[in-house]
Amino acid sequence: MERRLDRAAAAVKRLEAALDKWEAAQEAIAALDEYYGSDVWRQDFADDEAGLLPQDLKRGVLSEDGIWNLLTDVNELNHRLKEMAKNKK
Repeated sequence: MERRLDRAAAAVKRLEAALDKWEAAQEAIAALDEYYGSDVWRQDFADDEAGLLPQDLKRGVLSEDGIWNLLTDVNELNHRLKEMAKNKK
């Protein structure tokens, strides 16, 4: 039982830290959601295709799947968190 207590306490601390990071990331997630598929994103994509952006610039947000995959993961995680909360009542 002592080992179980130790494992559970460590897991709670890790989850608490992860949830703090998750909460802090919500603004960035919302901004990416708004950006993806917007006129601004389309213009950035067109500028990249035209070679107007620096070659050493990271392009994850301009890929067809980068933001989409992140937003899909966010939706799945939110669903999982809701289901866990619902089942623990």
